[in-house]
Amino acid sequence: MFRTLLKTEALAIEDRTFPIRYFELRTLRGARRYSAEILLGPGDRIILDDDSVTNLEARTACLVPATLYSRMLAGRTAA
Repeated sequence: MFRTLLKTEALAIEDRTFPIRYFELRTLRGARRYSAEILLGPGDRIILDDDSVTNLEARTACLVPATLYSRMLAGRTAA
């Protein structure tokens, strides 16, 4: 099964921009699934999936900032 690139975007959080690629995948039963691949850094990605692109975009807008801020907090606590 192959993914089809639907669109690319960039999400700006504070002073950084993160590229996002949205894909469509057909399941064996013919249903459509969508995924978003967010590149945080070299070799560091977040992949989300959902049944609709609209839901996926909303989840991406919420989860990416939360992930980044939690990583920053964890980095400060470990120091």
